[in-house]
Amino acid sequence: MRAILEHVFQHKTLSRAEAAEVLREIAAGRYDPHQIAAFLTAFIMRNITLEELQGFRDGLLGLCHRVDVSEYRPMDVCGTGGDGRNTFNISTLSAFVVAGAGIPVAKHGNYGVSSISGSSNVLEQLGFRFSTDEAKIRQQLEQAGICFLHAPLFHPAMKVVGPIRKALGVKTFFNMLGPLVNPAQPSVQLVGVFSLELARMYQYLMQESGQRFSIVHSLDGADEVTLTADTKLYSPEGETLLRPSSLGFSKWHDEDIAGGDTVAAAAALFMETLSGRGSKAREQVVLANSALAIQTYTPERSLEEALAQAAESLHSGRALASFEQLKTLS
Repeated sequence: MRAILEHVFQHKTLSRAEAAEVLREIAAGRYDPHQIAAFLTAFIMRNITLEELQGFRDGLLGLCHRVDVSEYRPMDVCGTGGDGRNTFNISTLSAFVVAGAGIPVAKHGNYGVSSISGSSNVLEQLGFRFSTDEAKIRQQLEQAGICFLHAPLFHPAMKVVGPIRKALGVKTFFNMLGPLVNPAQPSVQLVGVFSLELARMYQYLMQESGQRFSIVHSLDGADEVTLTADTKLYSPEGETLLRPSSLGFSKWHDEDIAGGDTVAAAAALFMETLSGRGSKAREQVVLANSALAIQTYTPERSLEEALAQAAESLHSGRALASFEQLKTLS
């Protein structure tokens, strides 16, 4: 690792193969935590290259405990995290709304690093147990329309770096990797990213892989549609700018969509919103993200139709039913 650190400290970049090898060595436990922290910090100080991102992805996927649920054709709804906004659990809630709308979801998630409560934190708080058992995952998709794939169970390197990332408390390139390394490798994704530069990298990688995708970035820095600003949307059809008003919604402020100061508070907000008792701001944000996910999966639908489908899922209790069924099956 010393030679690698000297290399990156001199502002030199890694090849795709070198980046993949570093990830494999991290997963194998060949570096001590201080070396790993130094390596992660180096990439906080400079932008990652496309080759490095591809290599880190290759390294993680090469070691990943994969699950084959392709016959269900599930989609993922997730964000990179790392935007520092500490919003409520938008993508996780949206995943259940999408499942309640009849679209299968293989949700990839992790504990929060730069936020108080990631998707794994809130679901664990609400009584979920995580598993890599493929038969159980298939049963969840079959009966609940959704499964949850807890990243550290599927990715050895993420398990190793988890405590180090938590101690650093800031976004690292592992945030950039999360949506790219879903163990189910879904062919359809709605992804939120924390920067426009990363959005363009994702656009290239997803076009290269032939995925059906939508990539969103709120222009005030959020990795999802927050309705606190306009949102840049990238899809196979090109780029567009979404305004809150174009979705038929109000513009909100950060405090309207805050996620709470503890995991317990985040879980309470989660259940309040999923049960249809959430604030107008939280409900509109969830519906906006859910509708974009639905339209990504069924591009023949108009955005208005997708919004109506999302609202029906939430207000009818179908989204809550998917949650309750998945919790029972976990």
